[in-house]
Amino acid sequence: MIRLDPAAAIPVLEPVVPAWALANGAVVTDAGAAFCAGAALSALETLARTQAGWAGAWRQRLALKCAAASMRLAGRSEDEAALRDAWHLRQAGADPGPAGATFGAWRQLAGQPPAASADQLEKIVDQMGLHWDVEALAAVCEYIDDLARSGRPAPFVAAAIAAHVVAMKSDSELFAWWLADLVLAQNLRWPRPLPLLMAHAFGPAFRSKSGGGKRIRPGEKGFERAVCLALAQAAADACRLAAELSRRAERLIAVAPKLRAKGAGDVIQRLLDDDALSGSLTTKSLSRFAARRLFDRLQQLEAVRELSGRTTFRLFGL
Repeated sequence: MIRLDPAAAIPVLEPVVPAWALANGAVVTDAGAAFCAGAALSALETLARTQAGWAGAWRQRLALKCAAASMRLAGRSEDEAALRDAWHLRQAGADPGPAGATFGAWRQLAGQPPAASADQLEKIVDQMGLHWDVEALAAVCEYIDDLARSGRPAPFVAAAIAAHVVAMKSDSELFAWWLADLVLAQNLRWPRPLPLLMAHAFGPAFRSKSGGGKRIRPGEKGFERAVCLALAQAAADACRLAAELSRRAERLIAVAPKLRAKGAGDVIQRLLDDDALSGSLTTKSLSRFAARRLFDRLQQLEAVRELSGRTTFRLFGL
């Protein structure tokens, strides 16, 4: 009998960000933008704290979107598909390469409590290919603590840490966005950060109307307002994604009793916990060939999707 975490079957309440909170063009003041962000984050609050079994896949899917936007910021060409390949098709313990390592940093953000120490941040900047000394990272941690005591609204605190990091090192904008999501979660007291802002760093919220559409970078005029508007859109997208994955997870759990493969329960749990799994996954109780047959069966039952578009080296997920 397949045994799953009981939380896996918890349905999601489908919160919706109100349409007026997404009217970017109609918001012309910081106060108005903050109000939009507050409404959107309120809708996202229940999901940010959810213990549903599919929440791991949701968080990692958000991490993938932020990692893909990171590639654009870094001047690289990898898209979501290439990042999945770099991470999920590598040999166990193998170096995923620069793009995969950056993806790994976003995966860590989505999977750990929102705490920051110099040692933790040193590992993150190394994964991003950046160069920071421990003293500078310790100073960043002190600034994060100061922001936590400031009593400022969470979106403005997120904007402040991003601006501070870029002011310290202008080549570290990627790290600034990573920290912005961590600090946002800290201030909202979420159990885990949600990768949100990086995915919208090139979106309309950060396009200057007075500067010919130039992108607003951390610390520049209008950045706080842009962060608020981007958070509203990011929250709406995250809510839609959660609703979609919840329905797919419900289908996956519903077909579980039809599976006879030894180790199928472990595979289902992994699908609920992560963005993707290799079609040739091996476990203690499942061989590579058995895994292929299991994924083929799950596809026939319309319980998983093949994500790579290939006939070999396939990847599967909700």
